Amino acid sequence: MSTASRHDERILLLAPRGRDAEVMCPVLAQDGAACTVMHDFPGLVAAIGEGAGMAIVAEEALHGVDFAPLQAWLAAQEPWSDFPFVLLLGKPVGLAAGEARTRLEELGNIILLERPLNAQTLRSAARSALRARRRQYAARDLLAESAGTAARLQQSQQALLLLNETLESRIEERTRALAQANDRLMNEVIERERVQQAMVQFQKMEAVGQLTGGIAHDFNNLLNVVQGSMDLILLLSKDEVARQRAEIARRACQRGGKLTSQLLAFARNQNLDLRPAEVSALFDGVRELVATSLGSRIGLRFEVAPACARVFADANQMEMALLNLAINARDAMDGSGELLFQAANAAPPEGLLPPGDYVRIAVTDNGPGMPPELVNKVFEPFFTTKAVGKGTGLGLSQVYGMAQQSGGAARILSQPAVGTTVEIWLRAWDGGSDLDTAPPPAVAPEASEGFHILVVEDDNFVRESMVLSLEAFGHAVTQAASGEAALRELQRGRPDLIITDYLMPGITGAELMLRAREVFPGIPMIIATGYADMHAIDEVLGDDILLHKPFQLAELARSVQRALGRGGPAAPQH
Repeated sequence: MSTASRHDERILLLAPRGRDAEVMCPVLAQDGAACTVMHDFPGLVAAIGEGAGMAIVAEEALHGVDFAPLQAWLAAQEPWSDFPFVLLLGKPVGLAAGEARTRLEELGNIILLERPLNAQTLRSAARSALRARRRQYAARDLLAESAGTAARLQQSQQALLLLNETLESRIEERTRALAQANDRLMNEVIERERVQQAMVQFQKMEAVGQLTGGIAHDFNNLLNVVQGSMDLILLLSKDEVARQRAEIARRACQRGGKLTSQLLAFARNQNLDLRPAEVSALFDGVRELVATSLGSRIGLRFEVAPACARVFADANQMEMALLNLAINARDAMDGSGELLFQAANAAPPEGLLPPGDYVRIAVTDNGPGMPPELVNKVFEPFFTTKAVGKGTGLGLSQVYGMAQQSGGAARILSQPAVGTTVEIWLRAWDGGSDLDTAPPPAVAPEASEGFHILVVEDDNFVRESMVLSLEAFGHAVTQAASGEAALRELQRGRPDLIITDYLMPGITGAELMLRAREVFPGIPMIIATGYADMHAIDEVLGDDILLHKPFQLAELARSVQRALGRGGPAAPQH
């Protein structure tokens, strides 16, 4: 262990001009170093003779000084000593080449730093020099220990020879052990910092996701009320002007529902609803939103090759992925450049995907690009190139996960100073799927005498809208504002159908389904919710129906018919 004192490890700083010394001392003190400011070159030489860990000298301090005292001290150093200097070079004040080279060689062990320099560079150089000096002190101590051991063993020539033979290996082994311990410590520090950064990033994304999900859920309820009211006007009103305006509002609600679906896709890992989709329709779905997000300084183009096949994808997730790629590209281009969306049938590179027919969807920017070491990391969770305070960075792991879950793949092609292309490879639809891709009809069934339905919804406006809609189709409706109230209603009698929200105070819709079946096994139920990704719903849904908010009146009527197992108008129930 080194016996060097804090005085022997101090940093001597000679920077006579400006505020360099005043600025650098607090920076060096962050690592616990003791910093002593020297005012002239003779004082520096004297302080070195008294003991120090290193010296930081500004280039201008070497003009016209007498190097002889310093040269004499350096020449008289102990064999273990090689005093380190950090020389701060300044471009505007440089010495002549030959004179500078001679003076630098006279100093011996030097580190050259060109100004202007940042705090991290200065601290790193100082730590490196002090670490080397401490090892010199350790070598001094080892040499002293060896000398003492040799003095005590002078009576035995054999012991002295043995010590001489093993001294070098002992020093090497101890030095190696110290280096290994230092490496382990540094690796542990780096790993801890990485884990802490990942945890902070995760907490940020979790908080943003919860906030986004809550906003989307409440907005879904509002849209559901407005859309239900518009559907009732279209169904019951004979005023053509009112019907036209209601149709406009209904279409606006459908666009709002699409927006909330994208918000919910961001808020959680949503189960993908893979269906054949036209790439041109996917592009059209994000064109307006991407243009608004990018601003007027970024040129935007969409190109779909002729005869481009349909793809298997979750349209909402795919649109969200394209929007994220556009925003990442905008940030990379610093708000100005060209962005190109392309789609075409293509064969994937060897080893990327199993053989088959695929569609390549590419988003290309002409930004600064990325070096290979960054390209290899961008799909990692929590990875971001954004500086602190410049946003959490959505990352590309969501895009990668979406492509993988869709049966495809994602990859990045990038070159510095050229640009970046993000490719999403999706399976092409061969036309043989039985999936129903036709949109549901917008016309609701005719009203008729119906069944007894229990509606469970904690939002008063949504519940009232659903009750009015069901009554318009001739159903008898009982309503409950919570899961507990619904259980009390079930004690009064068995309804023909239960329609329940999922997120409610106290008992959730999933828990209500389980408890209702304990009272009335086999009772048909519908969960109406904006959360399409809840695993708890999947666990209890079974053959029952999930109705996505905001829903149209026609979707509500058809879901009721399906749940009751009817193909035509309802038969009265008494």
